[in-house]
Formats: sequence, C-alpha cells, structure tokens
Amino acid sequence: MVSVDAVLLDIDGVLTIGEEPVMGAVDAVRWLRDEGIPFRLVTNTTRRSRRSVAARLGGLGFAIPETWCFTPAMAAVSRLGEMDASACHLIATGDVHRDFEEAGIELADGEAPVVVVGDAGDRWTYDSMNNAFRLLVGGARLIALERDRCWRDAGGLALSAGPFVAALEYAAKTTAEVVGKPSPAFFRLALTDLGVPAGRAGMIGDDVETDIGGARSAGLVAVLVRTGKFRPETLAKAPVAPDRVIDSIADLPALLERGV
Repeated sequence: MVSVDAVLLDIDGVLTIGEEPVMGAVDAVRWLRDEGIPFRLVTNTTRRSRRSVAARLGGLGFAIPETWCFTPAMAAVSRLGEMDASACHLIATGDVHRDFEEAGIELADGEAPVVVVGDAGDRWTYDSMNNAFRLLVGGARLIALERDRCWRDAGGLALSAGPFVAALEYAAKTTAEVVGKPSPAFFRLALTDLGVPAGRAGMIGDDVETDIGGARSAGLVAVLVRTGKFRPETLAKAPVAPDRVIDSIADLPALLERGV
C-alpha cells in the first residue's frame, strides 16, 4: 500500500469521452476538492488552448481553474524559450495556437527554426506534411507536442499525432523532441506547481504507454483506468505495468482512502 499526497489526472478517456463526462468523474473530482487532496490535470490534448480546456470541462460540470490544467503547448513554449526561439511553424488544429501567441511566439508559415507538431486532424494534407518536411530538411528542429498513436472520441478510436510525427522523422531523417507525455519534464511542470515530489504523487490515466509508462519513468505511482483507450491486450503486452488498475475514475476515492 502506498499513500499519495497529490494526484495528476488525464482528461480524455479518464474524465471525459468525447463530449460527455465519464460516469462518476464529476463526483470523483468534487471529492478530491472536498477532501483537500491537491490535483492537477495533465493532458496530451493539442487541439485546445489551456483556457479552452478549462472552459470545456466547466461546461461538463467540472469546476477546475485554468491554472490547474497542464498541456503540451505550455511545455513547448517553455522549451522554445530555452532554445531562444521566438518563432515556430505550428501544425495543429483548434485554438491551441493561442498559447503560443500569448507567450509572444511568432507562428510562421514559411521559414522557422522549429517545427512544432500536434494533433492536426483534417489539417493533415500532403501539402502540410511536405512543407514541414522541407523545413526540417532545411535545418529546422522538430518538436512533438505529443506522439500518441490514437485517442478515443465519441466515434471510437482516432489517429493522434504520433503516426504523423513518425512519418516526418522518417522522411527528414530526424528525431522529434517530445514535450508532452510521456516526457518526465512534462510531469515535473505539474508537480512543481503542486509542490509535491514525484514519489508522493499518483498519475491516473488510460494510456498504458504515455500515462503509465511516463509516470513510472518520472517516479510517480501509476494507476490505469479501464475506460477510454484501455485495451486488455495492450496492458498484457506493456513493458511497464501500472501500480493499480481500476474500472474508472469513479473508483479513485475508495482507492485513495485505503492506499494505492
């Protein structure tokens, strides 16, 4: 049994599926707040800005401040600052561009020192891939907001950014720097905000590779839920096993009360 002082929660597949909350998720989050258990959201979504993530959750019944939501775009902005890069070529969809613009990062259509790739949905075309490829061959560095293989929306499993990142890596003979999960640095962003060491925190996720593998690599207790993209066969083949497996986020209060 392991007691934790704080938890990190994934969103898609854990709190929500499509545009609906997972059954019992709203109550579980409310319980965390009522019990005074600190938590933050760490999502690999690259379709929404941090502000939109919080607004969407608010519309689904989750009262979660924007500042408690951690996204790969935030990590990318931090990394661009470390690289002294004031501009990037961003391939993504939705309003995630706002997080870059509000941080003063110029979004360039042409020459840029860094290509940043997220889940672009229907914006993935031959032209968008070829343009990114040419920038990379010309010397630009490649940052992947995430490289998940898939995610689960209301219609079922859907391709995420990973397959497209892999294609660019292969074509340009380069390797992407991943700033979202499973990067340990991404988990540290949220843990630093909580003021809790990794060994005293738990991660709740539905992806055995990015959530569980990433959390274990970062030193967190890892709990897998059987919702979202969970597949028994994927768990059976996973190189890193979760510390616990629960049916859904609704079971989290009972788990924390008795110790993970």
